[in-house]
Amino acid sequence: MAEPQQPNDEQLIRQLEEELKKLKVADLLVQTLYTVSSLAYRKLSEDDRDLDQARLAIDALRALVSVLEGSVADEVLRDFKQVTSNLQLAYAEAAKGKSEGG
Repeated sequence: MAEPQQPNDEQLIRQLEEELKKLKVADLLVQTLYTVSSLAYRKLSEDDRDLDQARLAIDALRALVSVLEGSVADEVLRDFKQVTSNLQLAYAEAAKGKSEGG
């Protein structure tokens, strides 16, 4: 049995270029929103709390959501606005706990 032939570097580059042609900036930004929101929740968790990083993530979410208006479905924007609001509330709670010596 012959082993399947591995693509060479040139073939891989060509494949990547074809995929990039199909990719839309809005799709990449939506994926970025998912990643940043997940990281923000992580930075607000008690195990990995970093309020500066959480604040940066929340600010980035707010900025990207506004940039995406008109480029993605309204439901997607609504969901990310809700996520951002939830993160802002969680941030306020975490900051309050920190200021109380928690």
